[in-house]
Amino acid sequence: MHDIRAIRENPEEFDAQLARRGLSPLSPEILAMDEARRTAIHAAETAKADQNAASKQVGAAKAKGDEAEFERLRALVTEKKAEVAQMQTEAGELDAKLRDLLMTIPNLPLADVPDGADEDENVEVSRWGTPREFAFDPKEHFELSAVGGEMDFETAAKLSGSRFVVLKGGVARVHRALAQFMLDLHVDKHDLSENITPVLVRDEAMMGTGQLPKFAEDSYQTTNGWWLIPTAEVTLTNYANGEVMDAAALPQRMCAHTNCFRSEAGSAGKDTSGMLRQHQFEKVEMVTLCTPETAIDEHERMTKCAEAVLEALELPYRRIVLCTGDMGFGAQKTYDLEVWLPGQNTYREISSVSTCGTFQARRMNGRYKPEGGGKPEFIATLNGSGLAVGRCLIAVLENGQEEDGSVTLPACLHPYLGGKTRLVDGKLA
Repeated sequence: MHDIRAIRENPEEFDAQLARRGLSPLSPEILAMDEARRTAIHAAETAKADQNAASKQVGAAKAKGDEAEFERLRALVTEKKAEVAQMQTEAGELDAKLRDLLMTIPNLPLADVPDGADEDENVEVSRWGTPREFAFDPKEHFELSAVGGEMDFETAAKLSGSRFVVLKGGVARVHRALAQFMLDLHVDKHDLSENITPVLVRDEAMMGTGQLPKFAEDSYQTTNGWWLIPTAEVTLTNYANGEVMDAAALPQRMCAHTNCFRSEAGSAGKDTSGMLRQHQFEKVEMVTLCTPETAIDEHERMTKCAEAVLEALELPYRRIVLCTGDMGFGAQKTYDLEVWLPGQNTYREISSVSTCGTFQARRMNGRYKPEGGGKPEFIATLNGSGLAVGRCLIAVLENGQEEDGSVTLPACLHPYLGGKTRLVDGKLA
């Protein structure tokens, strides 16, 4: 959420940054609403002061035995009390209206984020690894004989419908090994703390990270009001909700492996083959809570943590910085990591790492006490995939495929697979 004081102080700059996002100026509407809200609050406070003054005079008139003045003042107090209640209600409604508006406005991009309308104007920053040259035409993951029948879309469709998958046998074990490897790497090498969090959360949690109110259709809600998390960003970031942390305790760098749920609203017809885009999937998520002045360095650090997973798995990838028109709602700056998929002959997103500044913390009132003392300040939040497990499985299968139909598995996974090194007809070998 945005700081209304910053908008008051520099509305032109606020609108200029919104324009980079492709949005029309909003400061006139915001400031008019803010002025009406402040006027209503002042009027309510003035009326309350008048009520308090009249209440004191009632007692004085009673003490003097002036019954007529006593009755007049008592009627005035009753009148003022009703007036104050009405004004406070009006002020509260205007305050809520302003907050609701501010909650729907995306974060402002950092100065070094490239301007652009959509994904076609994202900018490649770097590449790692060289895509393998095959002596045969590489297949997509769901076509591989090595998978056998252990990537079962038919059973999943019978159970749940489209965009679900049942993993079995060796394929399921490779998927589990990938998640375990990612967690161990982040905990042992990157010094992230491991967490196991709920996958059902309340409105307040989804509001805090920005999924609500604007993007409700992208998530699933239960009949009793809980939301299924689209990512552990929601749970981990909301650790700060309503808290005042000590600066000495920051940064807090965390990770969690969870199931994630997305309705994929608006994605009809996209990636319908295979398990690239699913309603339910697993992800190892990274979240950092830190002071605002360290957020840029933390963004680079978190991105390198995600890159380390791909490098250990020997998967070629590239780092992309998203342009202003392709960034997520809560992000100030985002790096996407795109892994090479030979079956599609292209790079596809496997991780998105964003710094959000104080945007999410303002929504959830997450603050810290500065080391030198003074008023608590809002923390900065960051989140990133480290990585999407299913997409990582796809990349491992496609990049490791051999002409005989088997898949050679990355060396870093061998200890998690009982020393097995290959996948043949859905079984480890």
